[in-house]
Amino acid sequence: MRTVVVVGASLAGLRAAETLRQDGYDGRIVLVGAEDRLPYDRPPLSKQLLAGKVDADQVSLCPPDRLEGLDLDLELGRRATALDLDAREVVLDDRDRTAFDALIIATGASPRHLPGVPPLEGIHLLRTLDDCLAIRADLERIVVGGGRAVVVGAGFIGSEVAATCHMAGAAVTVLEALATPLSKALGEQMGSACATLHYDNGVDLRLGTGVSGFRGQHRVEGVLLADGTIVEADLVVVGVGVRPNTDWLESSGLTLKDGVVCDATGHAAPNVVAAGDVARWYNPLFDTEMRVEHWTNAAEGGIAAARALLAGPEKAEPYAPVPYFWSDQYKSKIQFVGHVHHSDEVRVVDGSVEDRKFLALYEHAGRVVGALGFSKPKLVLQCRRLIAERVSVDEAVVQLG
Repeated sequence: MRTVVVVGASLAGLRAAETLRQDGYDGRIVLVGAEDRLPYDRPPLSKQLLAGKVDADQVSLCPPDRLEGLDLDLELGRRATALDLDAREVVLDDRDRTAFDALIIATGASPRHLPGVPPLEGIHLLRTLDDCLAIRADLERIVVGGGRAVVVGAGFIGSEVAATCHMAGAAVTVLEALATPLSKALGEQMGSACATLHYDNGVDLRLGTGVSGFRGQHRVEGVLLADGTIVEADLVVVGVGVRPNTDWLESSGLTLKDGVVCDATGHAAPNVVAAGDVARWYNPLFDTEMRVEHWTNAAEGGIAAARALLAGPEKAEPYAPVPYFWSDQYKSKIQFVGHVHHSDEVRVVDGSVEDRKFLALYEHAGRVVGALGFSKPKLVLQCRRLIAERVSVDEAVVQLG
């Protein structure tokens, strides 16, 4: 194995490349990235960078001197367009072919588009650093001029953007198609708890609301709702979920199902592994397939994928993490560990939902499988260990004290 190609130059791809070097691999590593930028961190895009609290150069994941130590062949600003498994080559957008002995797929995910969005200034998606800077420029303009920001989608990214815009001084409306935001991720009860944060802070959250169009000449001036109502808007951010970047793999022969399907070790084929948002793998800890779109899984998954590649499919250890994510909204830190099943029972075991400071445990098949905390960071991190140990909810309550 003399050449490893890593497709995806964000967190998962970088952690994979770092791990290869740290674990003794001294061959060639080619890092392919669609953006013409060195790897950078994405969580600040909807929070600190959007708020102007940090600058673009402060979100770098790898200082230049450290990057030089990894001895990578960088192919930035180049998009992978196809994979030829028989020839062991990745095809790039200029039809160049990059040969590999082993491949790490870490192409992440891209925001979903609303159908029929007109080419008006002021309508944005948020995925890249450039997206964030464009939104920030419009946000600064409407804060000074007294305009309104509209966020379409009350998921975690949309809610973070809404909170950041509100804290910056903008009037904010959030439009959510579901009757309860985040119900698919957290269940109805805890999704409702997340909704209350918007109400508490005076944000206009409208649930069960569909968007049917936009109004404006050159810049957006309003959002047309399914019921015919028009919401005035000087800035619109669309956050209606993401889809894994697998289009370039359609003819590869790999199994694709809302991501690259892998075994428990992350292998999608011999000497081919996937990591981060794009990977769908079997997690033996929860006895289910999963695809996780959060920062921690990208970091841990990149490390696991590199080690699985070095070990080979027969000796690689299963990747069985307890997923973890966090979201900073208004003055609350929301954290979740585990994996939610729709049939889970939810029990608040510390604090109260009414005070917006609590810990809730999710129970499935007699064991704790998830924990949601509002401003309960220490307890949430303890729960990550308890979930890994497969303890019951009652035992978890005892150990949490």
